[in-house]
Amino acid sequence: MLEAPVDPYSAPVTVFPQDSGQPAPVARPSVRFMLSHPAHWIALGFGSGLSRIAPGTSGTLWAWIAFIALSPWMNDTRWAVLIGLALPVGWWACSVTARNMAVLDPGSIVWDEVVAFWLVLWLVMPTGLVGQVMAFGLFRFFDAVKPGPVGWADALYHHLEPASDPAAWRKAGFGIMLDDLVAAGCTVLVVAAWRFAI
Repeated sequence: MLEAPVDPYSAPVTVFPQDSGQPAPVARPSVRFMLSHPAHWIALGFGSGLSRIAPGTSGTLWAWIAFIALSPWMNDTRWAVLIGLALPVGWWACSVTARNMAVLDPGSIVWDEVVAFWLVLWLVMPTGLVGQVMAFGLFRFFDAVKPGPVGWADALYHHLEPASDPAAWRKAGFGIMLDDLVAAGCTVLVVAAWRFAI
C-alpha cells in the first residue's frame, strides 16, 4: 500500500488551533491572503514565498534577482540604508503575518531570506557569477540545515505561548529574522576564510 506524499506545508513549526474568535491557522497562504495586508505582501517576499516547492530558496532567488536589478542605482551607502530599513520593516511584517497565519515560523515567510541574502551579496561583492553562486549555495545550506549557531537562533522562539505572552508575535517575528541573519553571518565568514586561503 502506497503512502500519500508528505506535504511540507501540512505541518508548520507551531500552529495554534482555532478557538473563540481566532481565525483558523493558515498553513499555505494564497494570493488573496498576501494581498489582504501590506505586511503579508512584504513578509511573503512579493509572492516568492507562495511557491509550493522550497519557498525559502524561491525567496533567496528573488533577493538575488532584485539585488542584481537594483545594483546599477546603488552604492554602499544606499545598500546600507535599504538593508537598515528592511530589517525593522521586516520584523514588523513577519510579526503581523505570522500572527495572522497563527503560525510562529511559517515556511512561506521569506522576507528574512531576502534581507539576509541582500546583506550577504552586499558584503561579498564585487564578485563574479561563481562567487555569487557559492554565496547562494552556502547561504541556503546554513539556512536549511541550520548547523550550530543558526539552529540555536532558529529554536529560540519556537516555544512561545501567544495566549499568555502579549509580546509573543513580536518575539516570533524577531526570531524569524534572527536565524537568517546568523546564517548570513556564517556565509560571509566562510567566504572571507576562502578568500583569505587562496
